[in-house]
Formats: sequence, structure tokens, C-alpha cells
Amino acid sequence: MNLLSTRRLVSLIASVCLTAMSGPGAAAAQTPASLEPAGWDANVRLAEPADHNPDPHVLEIDLTARVADVEVAPNTRVKAWTYDGGLPGPFIRAKVGDRLIVHFTNNLPEPSTVHWHGIRLPIEMDGVPGISQPAVKPGETFVYDFVLRDAGLFWYHPHHMSAAQVGFGLYGALLVEDPNDGVGIADQVTMVLSDIGFDKNGALDPPDSGGSAGDVFGREGEHVLLNGHKAPVLRVRSGAPQRWRIVNTARSRFFLLDLQGQKFTVIGTDGGLQERPTTSEVLLITPGERVDVIVAPTGAPGSEMPVYSMLYNRGYGSVEFRSIEQVLTLAFSTDPAMTPPPPPSVSRTIVPPSAAGATRVDFTFTLPAMDSAGHSEFQVNGFPYPKAKPYRAALGETQLWVIKNDTKWDHPFHLHGYFFMPVDEQGQPLRPMAWKDTINIPMNTTARVLVTFDERAGTWMFHCHILDHAEIGLMGTVHVGPSAPAEHTHSN
Repeated sequence: MNLLSTRRLVSLIASVCLTAMSGPGAAAAQTPASLEPAGWDANVRLAEPADHNPDPHVLEIDLTARVADVEVAPNTRVKAWTYDGGLPGPFIRAKVGDRLIVHFTNNLPEPSTVHWHGIRLPIEMDGVPGISQPAVKPGETFVYDFVLRDAGLFWYHPHHMSAAQVGFGLYGALLVEDPNDGVGIADQVTMVLSDIGFDKNGALDPPDSGGSAGDVFGREGEHVLLNGHKAPVLRVRSGAPQRWRIVNTARSRFFLLDLQGQKFTVIGTDGGLQERPTTSEVLLITPGERVDVIVAPTGAPGSEMPVYSMLYNRGYGSVEFRSIEQVLTLAFSTDPAMTPPPPPSVSRTIVPPSAAGATRVDFTFTLPAMDSAGHSEFQVNGFPYPKAKPYRAALGETQLWVIKNDTKWDHPFHLHGYFFMPVDEQGQPLRPMAWKDTINIPMNTTARVLVTFDERAGTWMFHCHILDHAEIGLMGTVHVGPSAPAEHTHSN
């Protein structure tokens, strides 16, 4: 028996023991039966890596970055940069409290790293070259080792030349499950939204295509993908509830999902379950963000329904002469339609930070006029990164960040290593409360967030997750802890 089988056997034994201790009927409550046809998710199922550790609470995997020929649609292939040869990378799935060990090998033609987006981990594991670790050069390895403290959907990607490398295909999903979250829906899908640009020969678009205009707008690949495929088919039974966990891994593209006017029930975002569910007919997911939703699509048995990403105005060039994009096809089975059940009453008690006594820190994003050479740079409080000095926070300190966007483009703002709480002008949490690590700041608006810096000292990045914006200056650092940060250089 291999180690992966051993780990699964241990988990199965533990599950059986728990069922025996819980009394009759407990197993059915914990593992509801699927309502979907056999093989319903085969076209969108993500590959999972082999686990080399027999401990059921330790997930130990190998992860190799390399160039590979990948099929994204019939007769459509691209020479992508990949993790383990797939697009997206392997789907890492663990439980809250597990230890994750990743033996990363770089077989790319340039240095790289792995940043674990949204994970609260030690600074040494954050994957930022020049700040938390050296860049991993071609042929070298690095071991990432940390405990998964929070349930939720997270993701991983490089933080060296990140706009180019993410655009070339380096990204993957990391799901940390809480077996006791109370959602109780058997049929679940993790969806990785992305895009990629390449020519008819499968050669990737140049990372600097469009020049300065591409820098300011943010580059989008013409091929829109869900789990590495163009508009894949998901087989569904009309009215049957599903849980979709969705992450936007695109370098610049916003996704505004439309389920033909049917409802999305949002139960969670970046930091796991939110305070209470909300419903919406459209779902905006900006780069770096995640959403956890319940859907029960309805349609005539045997029919199909496209799921589109609608146009969203994130700044000049984002809606002019553009088309909506199909991201998924729902194929209704011939099974009799169900009456959609009411969504589960999922709730979470969240204790927000207090704005009383919080240290206020102001940020203003600007885009000055081009310089004489025709180059543009975004600035934070008058400085582009890396000319800016780190901001500071003491261990245990709560800060109120007031972030003003004085530009003509939206900016999905991301903070490494910490969750924050969006608040209103009075410092009161926006409802329903939800922990975030990425928040969209629309053009010419101001966002406010409360963040408490816990025991994890270090120098942590913040930046716009339109990665082309980060490349031309819309980044910074906050140094957490009593000691002065070391001088650093950084290629994001």
C-alpha cells in the first residue's frame, strides 16, 4: 500500500469511528448524498497531487514549475508555464489545522517562487524574493512548510515577475476545508477562472504587449478559461443545489458572472464563511478574490445554459468595443427537475477588530502623467515601489487603513499574510461581516479596512492585484515588529 492510500485509510478509519460515536443517522447528516448524474463534474475536475506523508494531518507534496504543451480546447494548444504540467496547477486540498509541506522545484528558464495568497503563515514562507526568501533559480528547489490555520479557498502563484508568470499559466487553487462548516451540500466544484494569450502556433503573447498602455490598463489574454478549459461543460440536474468555490487567478481580468438571472447565494469570501448569506443575480470577482456560493440552476431537462462573464467597467478600455465571454456551459440532465430547496442557513460568529484606538494610516493611489520617455508609474502616497519606505506596525497593533483611489481605474487591493475587515466611515464593519485579504477599490473612491497585526513579525507586501499595475509601482510593504526592516530589493 502506498503512502497516499495509507493516509486515506487512516482518514476512513477515523470517519468510521466518529460515525460510531455519533449514533445512528450521523453519517447521513455529515455526508449527504449526491443529487447529480454520474460523472457530472468530469470536465471540470481538477487534478490533485500525490501525498507522500502517511500522517493524516500532514500533506506533503512535490510541485515543479516547468513549460508544458497544454490543450485548452479541442485543437487549441499553448506552450504554457505550468505547475506539474497542468493548467491550472494541482488542486491542493487539506483540512484546517493540517500542516502543508511543498517541495518546490523550478525547471523554468528564469527564477520563480511560490506565494500562498491569503494564507496566514510565517514570513519565511510568503514567497516574495528579496523580502521573505531568495528567488528560486532554474534547477533549484525550496521547501515551503506551514500550518493551515484558516478554512477557505486560497491560491498560489509566483511573486517574481508575477504579471508575466501568472499570465503564462502559473497558478493553482488551495482549498482548506472545515468538515464542521454546516453547509451540508454533497455536490461541490472548485472553479479556477483565468485567461491566457497566445498565437495560432501556441506561442505565448509577449509579457510587455501593448507597451505603456498595457501597463496602465492591465493585460488580458484573449482565451478565457475555467479550470484550464474554454467554456467546459458541467452536467447538472435542474434544481439540484451545488456549492461552487470560485477564485479569480487572472493577472488583470475581472469576472462578472451571470447565471441567466438566477440567484447566487454567497456564503463566504476570501477568509472563509461570512457572517450570513446574501443573494445576488450577478457575481463580481476581481483578480485575487474568492467567493463561496450555493447555486441551484434550473432549466428544461436535456437543455443547455451558458454562464457568461458580463462587461464590467473597471476603467477606460474595459467595456469599449468588448464582448461578453462564456465561461461555462451547464448541460441539464434528463433526470426529472427538482424544486430547488431553500439554501442552508449558514452563519458564522465573527468578532471584528475595534476602530477605537486604532492607528490611522492613509494611502492615496495616483497615476501621474507619463514621463518624457513615455513611461507610466502608479504611486502610493507620491512614491512608486521600490522607492517608498516600509510602513510600520507593532505586534498586536490594530490599524485603520484609509485607501483612496485617485485614479481612473479600479484596483483590487491585496495584503499579504493578514485578513482585514472592511468598515464604513464610522469604523463600523460592513455587513455581513467577512474577513478579506483582497478588496476592490473602484475608481475615484475610498475604502476603509481594519487590520490587526498578530505575532507574525516581518515585512509584508501589499499591492494592486492587477499585476501589471503592481509592476509599475502600485505596491508597498508594512514592517510588523520591533526591529528595523533590512534593506531589500524586490522583483514582484
